Amino acid sequence: MTKVFPNASFTIGDAISEKQPPQNKLLSAGETSEETILTVWKKSLLFNCNGFTVFDSKGDLVFRVDNYMEGNKGEILLMDASGNPLLTIRRKKMSLGDSWLVYEGESMVKPRLCVKKSVNILSKCLAYVSSGNNNSRKNIMYEIEGSYSQRNCAVFDDKRRLVAEIKRKEAVGGVAFGTDVFRLIVWPGHITTDSAMALLILLDQMFGSSRR
Repeated sequence: MTKVFPNASFTIGDAISEKQPPQNKLLSAGETSEETILTVWKKSLLFNCNGFTVFDSKGDLVFRVDNYMEGNKGEILLMDASGNPLLTIRRKKMSLGDSWLVYEGESMVKPRLCVKKSVNILSKCLAYVSSGNNNSRKNIMYEIEGSYSQRNCAVFDDKRRLVAEIKRKEAVGGVAFGTDVFRLIVWPGHITTDSAMALLILLDQMFGSSRR
């Protein structure tokens, strides 16, 4: 896999080489030691294009979003490092509230997930995630809580197990990272990394600077 290093005021190596969370803390939260820690950069590698660039702990490019809200205002494509489509994220038409469907590849048949923004201002839940096209409360797979603007979110499954987190990056070598560079921690035994990345993208649509 070809390494891609973004042109920025910091190096991706500095961004990744942060102090890792204590192992026993992760074991207590996710009930597994097989966590995947990704570095998310809220920027496309392509000029004049919005999106995300995601690296693993070795600095290898893992995911990219280069067509982020460009051209089609209701569709986002999550790709692998080579530009192959992994998931298509599309706004759900004729739906009350802010709802999105997540499809495999570029197919528009049988969605993997349905994500709906919570409208209850008294609830700490940001969004509900259900399987397929059924967003019934009885069909909920995950709930997302926290604050996306502060890059502090947690994804829980239907048994209230922590399956993914969005966390601020810790400063390294005197470099203070803002909200455009942060971490996505995933426990793949409970959620796939591409699904977790799709949820992150949708949080940005619902609560980030990209919301309309």
